Amino acid sequence: MHDLNEQSCAACEGWVPPLSEAEVSKLKAQLHDAWEIVDDGKSLTRRFEFKAFAKAVYTANLAAYLSDKEGHHADVSFGWGYCVITYTSHELGRLTENDFICAAKLDALTD
Repeated sequence: MHDLNEQSCAACEGWVPPLSEAEVSKLKAQLHDAWEIVDDGKSLTRRFEFKAFAKAVYTANLAAYLSDKEGHHADVSFGWGYCVITYTSHELGRLTENDFICAAKLDALTD
């Protein structure tokens, strides 16, 4: 198994087969424990909590930069003391390995 953090996202063109529950479990096991599978298994989300606003903004900007670099864009929400990052493969309406790759790269930058 390759380290997710060392991989790059592949373009989603509709041909990527759905991940099995076993594949999702194996990929999720490589991430920080705070990541959760949500939206009936269609999204991967993590909530970061802080004691102020600035770190929430920095984390949102970091996720935006990473998303742009990988060409796989997260949904980001933040406010005083929190930042929530959600990955899903928008084009396919479900999780793909790309979501886990981006989550792992974010983990490497924040943990």
